[in-house]
Parts: sequence; C-alpha cells; structure tokens
Amino acid sequence: MSYANSRIPESAQQGVHAHLAARVGTHLTQPFRKPVADYNRAAFAEAFAGWNGRAPLILDAGCGVGHSTIELARTFPDHWVIGVDRSEERLRRRKPYPDALLPGNMVFVRADLVDFWRLLAEEGPPLARHYILYPNPWPKIGHLGRRWPAHPVFPFILRAGGVLECRSNWAVYVAEFAFALELALGRPVPWGAFETERPLTPFERKYRDSGQTLYRLCVDFDAAVEI
Repeated sequence: MSYANSRIPESAQQGVHAHLAARVGTHLTQPFRKPVADYNRAAFAEAFAGWNGRAPLILDAGCGVGHSTIELARTFPDHWVIGVDRSEERLRRRKPYPDALLPGNMVFVRADLVDFWRLLAEEGPPLARHYILYPNPWPKIGHLGRRWPAHPVFPFILRAGGVLECRSNWAVYVAEFAFALELALGRPVPWGAFETERPLTPFERKYRDSGQTLYRLCVDFDAAVEI
C-alpha cells in the first residue's frame, strides 16, 4: 500500500452549511447545561500539576498520537503545552519517543475535549496559543452538529482566549470555522491555503505528501482586528 495515498474528504456539501448560522446563534445565546464528568475534572487538574503557574499555556486539542504536542513543546520551550485526546490508545502511541526524550514542558492527558474546553474557559487561566489540527471533518451534510464550529461547546473555545489556529485538508471545514468565528467576533477572520516544510502531525505530513492542499485559519481573540 502506498504511503502518500490519502484522499480529500468527500461530501455533497461544497460550501458553508445552510444551517450553521442558526446553530452558532443558538449556542452563543443558550447555556450549555451538560454536567462535567468527574474523570474530566481529574484530567484537568492533572494537566496543570506540573505547570509552574507562570509559563504561557498552549493547548493541543485532539492531539492524537502526540507528535504535534512534542513539536509545539520544542518550538515554544518557555511555554507549558497540554496535549489532550480522548483515546488512551492513541496517547500511548507517541512513538518513537521514549519518556526520557520528551520535552519537560509538556503533558498528555486523556479527556473529553467538550468538558476540558468548558473547564478551561470557566476555571483555567487563559491560553496563549490554541491548536485544532486536522479534526475529524464529519463531511456528510447530516454531520454538521458534530463539527466544532456547530457544536454547543463552540463559545467556550473562544472564551479560552489566545491565538487559535485550525488546520484541515477540507476547505469547507476551515471556511465554516472562519464563518462561525466571524459571527461570534463581529470581524473578518481570514483563512486560506498554506504550505509547510515542517508538518506538525502525521496526518499533515501524509496529506501534504499525497499532493493535497492544506488550509489554515489563525485568529487572535485578544486583538481588536485581524492583520
């Protein structure tokens, strides 16, 4: 089987979903009442157990096998980097890095991102940087509610603060994320294709090597306007 054989997500949806604006409006105005699970509260505490209380914070949301978390920790050695994924099996696959070679300014925690984002927005210190790298795009039209821009947790992502960067190999996903952010922030959020010589995740490397176009948005929640 060829390595660089990844496919672009297939969907009958070719642009921003017609129901996205209504979903975002509802989630921005209605409370999210789902109780936070105890194991996610424990994971949240674990994420900050090694933090010195001063280092700027980076969240690698849905970090998978953790290569991106490791790369971010090496790129930002003065930050505390938290890699969160709901799969214990994926977190254990951080090969080829033994614990002794992992950066000391990072931690992996198993948690549900929905609860982790809510705890971060309500109880945690603000983020300096925030990465959502190649999430499951849920490309079918009926999957809208499973995408983060249309999920009830979306307002909490904004409230976590910092500079948010989202990447995907499906242009529609990034377009929808930018659209939802524009509705929430009341200002344009630029996005577009980009190239990388240093992929952050195994998926990013495979998509690039398969000849796919990669897309990215970057927004500073603390800035008055985007540059």
